Amino acid sequence: MPVPRILAVTGLTAAALLAVTGCASEKPAAEQETPAAPASVTIEDNTGSHEIATPPASVVATDNRTFQTLDEWGIELSAAAVSLMPETVSYKTQEGLVDLGTHREPNLELVVAAEPDLIINGQRFTQHGEAMAALVPDATIIDLEPREGEAFDDELKRQTTALGEIFAKQAEAKKLGDKLDASIEKAKDAYEEGDTVMAVTTSGGQIGYVAPKVGRTLGPVFDILDLTPALKVEGATDDHQGDDISVEAIAKANPDWILVMDRDAVFAAEEPEYVQAAQIIENSEALKGVTAVKDAQIVYMPVDTYLNEGIQTYTTFFNDFAKALEKAKA
Repeated sequence: MPVPRILAVTGLTAAALLAVTGCASEKPAAEQETPAAPASVTIEDNTGSHEIATPPASVVATDNRTFQTLDEWGIELSAAAVSLMPETVSYKTQEGLVDLGTHREPNLELVVAAEPDLIINGQRFTQHGEAMAALVPDATIIDLEPREGEAFDDELKRQTTALGEIFAKQAEAKKLGDKLDASIEKAKDAYEEGDTVMAVTTSGGQIGYVAPKVGRTLGPVFDILDLTPALKVEGATDDHQGDDISVEAIAKANPDWILVMDRDAVFAAEEPEYVQAAQIIENSEALKGVTAVKDAQIVYMPVDTYLNEGIQTYTTFFNDFAKALEKAKA
């Protein structure tokens, strides 16, 4: 029997109302509750396991490798080794940020005044870890300095990942790690196996030798990119100015490529006697016949490297090296 028209309309109306009611009971995606941030995270560092309340209320930073990352993520610091920061980090000129001074003459009493619940320690300040722990026993002190015997690039990512967990910047940390990996692959793909490479640092107008593996800053690059050293020196050290080497020894080794860290570049504005690494190396009469000099196959690390040495520094350097290698092959 046909359904009366009024009942059919009523049925449709009821169905529509049910549909609307059903939709109304579901919150729009933008309004749906997001999982609450964890009250704490557990981090493994060079000294063990640490539970850190998140977000940390007062943060002190002394590890140069972390400054650029913390700056890019907008992390507020209560105190830091501002004197050891390059101008490329905005903390350097931040009004009101307490400066702990350098590792040579730090004012650790200022750490107490900052009342930190987290201290990101490492690199030059590693030696002061125990003293700070005694002064602020309730603070958590983490040290993520790259460990000896571990792959250096992995250690940079380990540090970045841990900071990402602490400050809820996991996605940003992964992005930094991915960029580093990509820059390394780019350089490895462009490198001609067998091309000889020498790493040096310049300081005070002099050239210092940076040994593969153990040398400061550039030493780990040899293992990361599997480079062929132009010269190996017994008893080489990780001295920040490099080991003594004569221009004659460099000329005799005749490297195809020279990688350079200009130690003084970051202090150029403060040193009227400063001489650029390019002038020291490229204008040397003794080196003019060296393949790397003759063919302009010299790659310089970023200007702020000596006071940075973080994951961004190496990513930039590997990309620069890759570009130079690709240009040489073109």
